[in-house]
Amino acid sequence: MIWSKSRIAGNVAAVVMMLVPLGGCRVSYKLNGSALDYNIYRTVSVGNFPIRAALVYAPLQQTFENELLDYIQRNTRLQTAVDGTNADLELEGEITNYALSPQAVGTDAYATQTRLTISVRVKYTDNRDETKDLDQTFSAYRDFDASLMLTDVQDELCKQISEELVELIFNSTLGNW
Repeated sequence: MIWSKSRIAGNVAAVVMMLVPLGGCRVSYKLNGSALDYNIYRTVSVGNFPIRAALVYAPLQQTFENELLDYIQRNTRLQTAVDGTNADLELEGEITNYALSPQAVGTDAYATQTRLTISVRVKYTDNRDETKDLDQTFSAYRDFDASLMLTDVQDELCKQISEELVELIFNSTLGNW
């Protein structure tokens, strides 16, 4: 069998085109690390986040606070400040919204999806550089099938929403994104 130069070039090009996507799949970036100078920042204080929403789900406060503190400990080398001491960085705030709203409407004019939205107001204080202080509200939501009772999905939805809120807060404050 005689191979022409154009046929060989075409086959080589096809093989290269098939391998390029495979090589691209191996590159991975994890953009959740902090951008802190640990020579300057050593301690963080995470205050309470009381629920100030019209609708209250009591376990939400503890779920959110634990997730925030755990995330900071996993992604930074900051030490948690002991009560009464001045921390280099401070996070405090309140849960301002815990609301349900109908989303998708079916042919019978009833909602087929319900949205749970949680909002958290965060006051971030950088005691070493006040230009980095932040007072902002973060919101996240999850939709669930309207035929389900909120009590059946509430714990899992609150956990998922808290995780997303914590990532948003971390990236805007300690992550310095």
